Amino acid sequence: MFTEIITIGDELLIGQVVDTNSAWISKELNKIGIEVIRITSIRDLETEISSAIDNAFKKADLVLLTGGLGPTKDDITKQTLCKYFHTRLVFNESVYLNIQNLLSGRVPLNNLNKEQAYVPEKAVIINNRVGTAPITWFNKEEKVLISMPGVPQEMMTGMKEQILPRIQKHFQTDCIIHKTLTVKNYPESVLAETLESWEKNLPSSLNLAYLPKPGMIRLRLTARGKDQELLTALLSKETVRLKNILGSNLFDENDEPIKEIIGKMLINKKITVSTAESCTGGNIAARLTSVPGSSGYFAGSIVAYSNEVKTSLLHVKQETLDKNGAVSEETVVEMVQGAMKTLKTDCAIATSGIAGPGGGTPQKPVGTIWIAAAYRDKVITMKQESDRGRELNVERAVNNAFLLLHELLM
Repeated sequence: MFTEIITIGDELLIGQVVDTNSAWISKELNKIGIEVIRITSIRDLETEISSAIDNAFKKADLVLLTGGLGPTKDDITKQTLCKYFHTRLVFNESVYLNIQNLLSGRVPLNNLNKEQAYVPEKAVIINNRVGTAPITWFNKEEKVLISMPGVPQEMMTGMKEQILPRIQKHFQTDCIIHKTLTVKNYPESVLAETLESWEKNLPSSLNLAYLPKPGMIRLRLTARGKDQELLTALLSKETVRLKNILGSNLFDENDEPIKEIIGKMLINKKITVSTAESCTGGNIAARLTSVPGSSGYFAGSIVAYSNEVKTSLLHVKQETLDKNGAVSEETVVEMVQGAMKTLKTDCAIATSGIAGPGGGTPQKPVGTIWIAAAYRDKVITMKQESDRGRELNVERAVNNAFLLLHELLM
């Protein structure tokens, strides 16, 4: 069964608002066996809304609209849907009572709010528990269109509490199961070549997608069919085959963020971590502390952008800096050891490099970043090279730093 999502609003097309609704909806639909085949963003124009619906119904069994249901004049979705489905707006007492209850004691009720209680006569009306714009469900022969508010909280609440259960009841869908595994130490083309024979022999009910991230690649195995038990068994069988091919380079099979994997390892070993960051500017520390419970293992961070901070707080020798420079294996080793000493932790991560766009030399071009991880008396390092722009250089360095610590803790 196929679905198209249509998001409505000029703000989406000028970059003022990022469309997070579509990603969330797609993920939730997949859980109940519904595949999204297209996501379309359009302006608040009647002709474009109608045209988008026409195009969606050509291939999709279910069309989901978000946006354009507010009380102001630029919100025209409801009126456009009335024209499209040859119906009219009628006053709905239940919707009006819901609006009154929501606004009572907070916002004075005016005519614009009251107009939201006028709904398409031919639609099934679903009250919005957390907002004033109701959800409308239209049946078109064997197909369905559902119009929802664009406000993420309102959309998500309506989907979880009302729409998803109704969709499951209305449509008979196949089972879709995803399993995402994460691989390190492989460029995408090399990984594809390594897995070519295995991929060619996958059962027809399974397919593979490559999802590269800076420093790592996620492999998404998708199983489709009627028999959930059989599909689960197939995924388990192919996962074992992947492990045999990739060994320890396949380091996660639960699509778990590396920061959370590291956190669990630190908790299990009952050890603490710190960071000494130059070019990554505290990004590693920010990732670590974004995990709930990280106070149990994260001690602190020293963002040592200047050489003075490297020497005074991280105990990097001046002679090391003079001889090798700040961007060197020798310096990053002393930084990581200094972090453990100053912050009194069992392990640490350190980075020093040239993120760009300036600052490079022929000997050390932009994109050169040294990374070190230490656990007690053992230190391992890596040199990250190639310039992919400042943001990606830093992102790769953060991920590579986590992977290096992961290897050390293993």
